[in-house]
Amino acid sequence: MNLTSIPALQDNYIWTLNNEAGQCLIVDPGEAAPVLKALDENQWQPVAILLTHHHGDHVDGVKKLREKFPGLVVYGPNETQDKGATEIVTEGDTLTLLDRNFTILHTPGHTLGHISYFSFPYLFCGDTMFSGGCGRLFEGTTEQMFESFQKINQLPEETLICCAHEYTLSNLTFSNAIFPNDVEIARYYHEIKELRVKKQVTLPTKLALERRINVFLRTQEDDLQKIIGFETSPQHEYQVFATLREKKDNF
Repeated sequence: MNLTSIPALQDNYIWTLNNEAGQCLIVDPGEAAPVLKALDENQWQPVAILLTHHHGDHVDGVKKLREKFPGLVVYGPNETQDKGATEIVTEGDTLTLLDRNFTILHTPGHTLGHISYFSFPYLFCGDTMFSGGCGRLFEGTTEQMFESFQKINQLPEETLICCAHEYTLSNLTFSNAIFPNDVEIARYYHEIKELRVKKQVTLPTKLALERRINVFLRTQEDDLQKIIGFETSPQHEYQVFATLREKKDNF
């Protein structure tokens, strides 16, 4: 299997996964043109489109892709039914595509119906988890996003987090401000800065790394809780997550 990130719009990545036969999956096509270009240049044949949620920068390319490839199956949550989805999937469903099994995870927070697709080692998680950060809460609650993070955190540490935006440097800048003395965060922050100066892609990231550098996966740590203002451990861990999200929103 070959994983490819196609840059789109301002900072989106449209992911493709292709086998040796040239068949491919397309994840969250926010626009059609760069996908059509990649398909043509690589002689790929699309098998299906996977949608994580209903926002335009994830679905606006569906119509043109289906015009080019009539009959192309588009999987997505219920909220994408009017965005081009032809097959609605939900938590616990399994898809068999490219001879691989994909499990559907309900990962609300960014939107209420947001889903992720998991086929080890690949996790296509849209705008739920980013490298070093988490998605904005447009429809869901911090408790929902916290639970979505816990669900993702149960996956194997070698899982590749294939998120949909190049937000890594911004997120690491925030992580570094929260934990200025954390050696691992500082190291990775400088590594990412160098990559972005060269306009290189910072994704996918591994869950094992995220457990160390993503502060939204470290809400159980006493040191973090004290740094962001908790004098004693909160009754619910998602309260730490909520405080972090608020601080990131105002950072």
